[in-house]
Amino acid sequence: MKFLIVFVALFALAVAAPAEVEIVRQVLDVQPDSYKEETVLSDGTSSQSEGVLNNVGTEQESLAVKGSYSFVADDGVTYTVNYIADENGFQPQGAHLPVA
Repeated sequence: MKFLIVFVALFALAVAAPAEVEIVRQVLDVQPDSYKEETVLSDGTSSQSEGVLNNVGTEQESLAVKGSYSFVADDGVTYTVNYIADENGFQPQGAHLPVA
């Protein structure tokens, strides 16, 4: 009986496991004071961003990043978030996000 319960539990986990996602495209360019990246996955997820190091060598040194990411939700809708992340914090924008 224990074997049957374990077997059914493992079968349920196997069926519920998400399909494998593969990297379709990935580009990464890292420089001493900046970077650019782009990633596209087979499930429709994608991201891209670029960052630059400001005020290099000072106490005000900071990283400023601008980018976006998209994903296909369980409801089949593709959601996209555009953002800026800098000394003022993470500032996301998207049609599905509330506006303050």
